[in-house]
Amino acid sequence: MVGTVLVSHSQTLAEAMVGYAHMMAPQAVVVAAGGLEDGTFGTSYEKIETAIEQAQQGDGVVVLMDMGSAVMTVKMVLEDMEDDTVAMADCPFVEGAVEGTVLAQSGAALTEIVQALSNVGAVHKL
Repeated sequence: MVGTVLVSHSQTLAEAMVGYAHMMAPQAVVVAAGGLEDGTFGTSYEKIETAIEQAQQGDGVVVLMDMGSAVMTVKMVLEDMEDDTVAMADCPFVEGAVEGTVLAQSGAALTEIVQALSNVGAVHKL
């Protein structure tokens, strides 16, 4: 199964999103990488790297970011990892977390999940 890493500037938000995703996809592998090591607001290279390692089950990992420097930090981690089984997804954080984990639990491949998530932002709510 493809694992999912949720990167947020807030540890509380990242952990809450793991719980939310598990309500929709209880068997999905979802790992939070939120905040800095001391629990303050920010993004941590080390937390992201560790979360990716924990989420890797052999079928790849999709990484979702909340905004701004989270994207930049994930890019740095992935450049250093040089692992083509880990991919960033460009999508809204909440909707992407749900859609991605449901797809992962259903057995979708990493490329399928990343492609599907690229369209999530185009879905209108009204």
